[in-house]
Amino acid sequence: MKIVLFYHSVISDWNHGNAHFLRGIATELMSRGHSVHIMEPYNSWSYNNLIENYGFEFANEFYSFYPDIRVERYKMEELDISFALSDADLVLVHEWNEHELVKRVGEARKSNGGFRLLFHDTHHRSISDPEGMAKYDLSNFDGVLAYGKIIRDIYLNKSWMDKVWVWHEAADTRIFHPIEAGKIADLVWIGNWGDEERSAEIRQYFIDPVKELGIKASAYGVRYPDEAMTELKSAGINFKGWLPNYLVPRIFATSKVTIHIPRRPYVEILKGIPTIRPFEALACGIPLISSPWTDSENLFTSGKDFLKANNAKEMKEYLHELLTDESLSASLANHGLSTVLSKHTCKHRVDELMEICKELKLDTQPEQIKLS
Repeated sequence: MKIVLFYHSVISDWNHGNAHFLRGIATELMSRGHSVHIMEPYNSWSYNNLIENYGFEFANEFYSFYPDIRVERYKMEELDISFALSDADLVLVHEWNEHELVKRVGEARKSNGGFRLLFHDTHHRSISDPEGMAKYDLSNFDGVLAYGKIIRDIYLNKSWMDKVWVWHEAADTRIFHPIEAGKIADLVWIGNWGDEERSAEIRQYFIDPVKELGIKASAYGVRYPDEAMTELKSAGINFKGWLPNYLVPRIFATSKVTIHIPRRPYVEILKGIPTIRPFEALACGIPLISSPWTDSENLFTSGKDFLKANNAKEMKEYLHELLTDESLSASLANHGLSTVLSKHTCKHRVDELMEICKELKLDTQPEQIKLS
């Protein structure tokens, strides 16, 4: 198939966690011999922030980790939709795109009719910004890929779309896999501060336990205000700023344990959606402790794949146990890795996508020779 993907950005993952999964999907599709064309806007905020803060170093380095990915960066006023979609079999439009683009691609689907068109939703805006989401014109789309059952139900209940499939994120195991390295840190937290959606939780489940235990910890991320930086320093936490996602496995390899602190919307209203970080951490074979979230879709097994700390006291106890009990640490890491490899990789998600394509009467045979 010829597949066209409209992404906010695949080159930059600066404050753009969706890029992790989207890269993996594109790479997996190409590995199966499909022709993949990625379109992203020239002025995407993630790419612009990356260049503004770090220059072109990481934008160029991206291609050494994803050598088969090619991206066309377009300006909306110059975009030739008909040319971009010529001979396409399947088109995916990610929800971090402008309303105008969604409408124009939909109109092309209506006038052309030669391809299938899916909207890909991987965010909490269907609840946090329903008015904005309702403005997307999906009338000419064939369906929606939603990264959780609760998102699917919103689309159906609000009559935004009558055909919606659950399509969870997953680990790109070409990048995320165990790496042998010496441990130089007890704990690493990789996550952004931003938007006050989990500020209290970061203090409760990360900063305070580290300070009380006196362990060696580091943090990576963006959008940390001065107040947060002061708190990290006071707790003895080494803040290292933004980290390209493709380098995260190396950091996991040098740390004994990591934690996951989901943003409040995923705890309170979007139950069952863990976001991408747990998939990636478990794929790297590092023991994981998470602050509370409800795994209503039974993606993992709490207590075997990861430990769930229901409060700061439990987080402190679990950190101490994993840092002092190598057998427990290894068992947890091995079980989590096994679970990801058995059902939560980008290969599994592309298998699911191919089944959806068959349901849409698409011929899923590749049109190119497979990549090496």
